Amino acid sequence: MEEKTFQERARAAKIFKETDHENADFWSGYERGLRRLYHGERFGTPDEHVLWMSLIDDQDEARKMRGLGYRYGFAGHDITTAIKMLKERGKA
Repeated sequence: MEEKTFQERARAAKIFKETDHENADFWSGYERGLRRLYHGERFGTPDEHVLWMSLIDDQDEARKMRGLGYRYGFAGHDITTAIKMLKERGKA
């Protein structure tokens, strides 16, 4: 991912995290996953990455949404795709 794309998506995620309170957990995870994608293993430890990837299976809804956001960010999905997924889940 190019730096410009990373910066644009990170800025958008931060804005959504601050304004879309219902999905703040998702956007927090998305932002972290995006950082891991861009910086690679220089951001976080391998154990942290495994933990964040596993949150999607957590029983707690907030942790599950952080895990889902992390996966979307780490996969490099753009903001529009993330919003579409949230709408399909009935979260937006």
